[in-house]
Amino acid sequence: MNYTQAVGEKSTVKLTITFTEEEWQDAINKAYQKTRGKYSVPGFRKGKAPKPVLENYYGKGVFFDEAFNFLYNEHYYAILEKEKANFTAVGEPSLSVEDMTEGKGVTLSAVVPVKPDVTIEAYTGLKIKKYEYNVTDADVDAEVKKLLERNAQNVEAEGRACKSGDTVTIDFSGSVNGEKFAGGTAEGYDLVLGSHSFIPGFEEQVEGMKVGEEKDITVTFPEDYQADNLRGKEAVFAIKLHKITEKQLPELNDEYVKKHAGVETVEEYKNKTREKLLKSAENRSRDDTENSIVEEICKHATAEIPDAMLEGEIDRMVQDFSYRLMYQGIKLEDYVKYMGQTMEQFREQFREQARPRVLSQLVVEKIVKTEGFKVEDGELDKKIEEQAQSVGKTLEEYKKNIDPRQVEYITNDIIITKLFDFLSKNNELYAEGEKPAAKKTAAKKAEGEEPAKKPAAKKTTKKS
Repeated sequence: MNYTQAVGEKSTVKLTITFTEEEWQDAINKAYQKTRGKYSVPGFRKGKAPKPVLENYYGKGVFFDEAFNFLYNEHYYAILEKEKANFTAVGEPSLSVEDMTEGKGVTLSAVVPVKPDVTIEAYTGLKIKKYEYNVTDADVDAEVKKLLERNAQNVEAEGRACKSGDTVTIDFSGSVNGEKFAGGTAEGYDLVLGSHSFIPGFEEQVEGMKVGEEKDITVTFPEDYQADNLRGKEAVFAIKLHKITEKQLPELNDEYVKKHAGVETVEEYKNKTREKLLKSAENRSRDDTENSIVEEICKHATAEIPDAMLEGEIDRMVQDFSYRLMYQGIKLEDYVKYMGQTMEQFREQFREQARPRVLSQLVVEKIVKTEGFKVEDGELDKKIEEQAQSVGKTLEEYKKNIDPRQVEYITNDIIITKLFDFLSKNNELYAEGEKPAAKKTAAKKAEGEEPAKKPAAKKTTKKS
């Protein structure tokens, strides 16, 4: 078996794989042995007819498809492994037969989508917005209120109009141009006013209604609404309000926090709550700043992203969305049907978000490769030891049963931390309201070997 490789269009590599007549006939014999049991020929028991008899009865090419499968499975992945320093496949290949001359073997071609090269004009010396989040007394109070709400009692409100924060039980029936639409009608629906679970303007117009009141409200569906047939359309909803329910919170005192939060006093609970919020704000500041750094660098980066990578990212985004629905007891298929979409239409709405996400991944890989960030001796054990100590184990005890995927995650986390430490130090980060310095610093380009290097355009012939 020989093969050649050549760079194709749109981040692809074309593999041309030539098999000798002996290899081709061996594949046909394997195909015969595997599939002969499903063929019947008069005069022979099923599966017992010789290969020439089956070829004469069903045609010369009866075993070709299965023979191609044998050759593909036996050699394609071995070639990918052999060429992994030159390119990385990111999807299934497009296969075809280039030549099949009797007595001279067969030539197959595989057009493989590969991880593309990414060109980064600059990743240092840039002016990049950083994010800083603070914790206020109001934030602490809001968190304390959540503790109280866990044991709040819902009581029916009487003699007043509904307001934000109330739960109202309503019937509603929506129509566009006088015609009702799917999902626009319900009876006895409990809606929390101020939750923003309905389209803009709906809840605000329900506020102020009283029990027994009926009212028509007019709203406009957003231009980016999930259902294509409703985007930007004006709709009228007939509303009838049946009940208003409000929450009554328990009294906040030392006895309550001792029972429900495991602390002795209200002051202690508020202090611990502030510490937790400060840690969360710190993490959010870091994550949003790192995203800002990558987004800015991506403005200076280009890559020819193959469809296979976009589809893979869309798969992950759809799966994440599906998991979130599952927590609400909703199946993805039911949700898509409710929105009046096909699965293809639903997937398509993620495409615009998928492209920058893939580009971000490529940019990060490129800079890590260019700068040579790696895990040094002792760094991995130090991180694993921290986790071991958190569960009361020694490093040696913890490492005995550690999941290899966890080791991979920790390794990647160390490298990514080094990456963003480097990018933070070598770019000018400014907060909201600050003005970046006027002085410019030299911008650094990505150099060196590519993380997803393509083979040279010149064809090379290799043997295995």
